[in-house]
Amino acid sequence: MGELVIRNIDDAIIERLKDRAAIQRQPLEQALRNILIEAADSALKKDLWLTQLEQCRALTPAPLSQPSQVVIRALRDES
Repeated sequence: MGELVIRNIDDAIIERLKDRAAIQRQPLEQALRNILIEAADSALKKDLWLTQLEQCRALTPAPLSQPSQVVIRALRDES
């Protein structure tokens, strides 16, 4: 497995992360691992969701250039 070093983290942030780890009864390193895994999974899910949304959008016809009220009136007046 790889290693990661992150420099120049504000001391207040480090303390908050330590507090979070303590609340979860985990070592700081494990808590940070979990945060990174969650962030990576969340980004992957978002990318997948956006791809599926674009595929759905491609299957949907383009909206009418006229408001529906105008179209309905035109159809009504034709009768």
